Amino acid sequence: MRYVGLDLGEKTIGVAVSDPLLISAQPLCVIWRKEDKASDIQELKKVIEPYHPLELVLGLPKNMNGTEGPRADATRDFAESLQDAGFTVHLWDERLSTMAVERVLIEADLSRKKRKKVVDQTAAAYILQGFIDRLKVDKEPNKEF
Repeated sequence: MRYVGLDLGEKTIGVAVSDPLLISAQPLCVIWRKEDKASDIQELKKVIEPYHPLELVLGLPKNMNGTEGPRADATRDFAESLQDAGFTVHLWDERLSTMAVERVLIEADLSRKKRKKVVDQTAAAYILQGFIDRLKVDKEPNKEF
């Protein structure tokens, strides 16, 4: 059983996958977006098919005050298209995920060029890891959060 994490951008989709035991998330790849969602979803299906994912976790970009703007609307629209294509989709608050990943990559001394290549898929792994960690908390009885 695996989950796939997605970081939806205007030009790319970062993709990450969990391990079968749902312990960790690993960056997988970046999909360059086409002009239509159907093509994006077709490409995504090709990429994730070998992992037989249980469900998808799509980062939902919210403003710092918790409100949603145009990017969140576009993400919800994409989630609906994924559901129409037969996927179960969870939306996960992704506030500051890209900034957190950028900071880690800078601390790892990656050049700007190398960071640009991996930031989207690493952000997808960050989003997915948060979701996986929350699953563990929710499964513990009598746990307050």
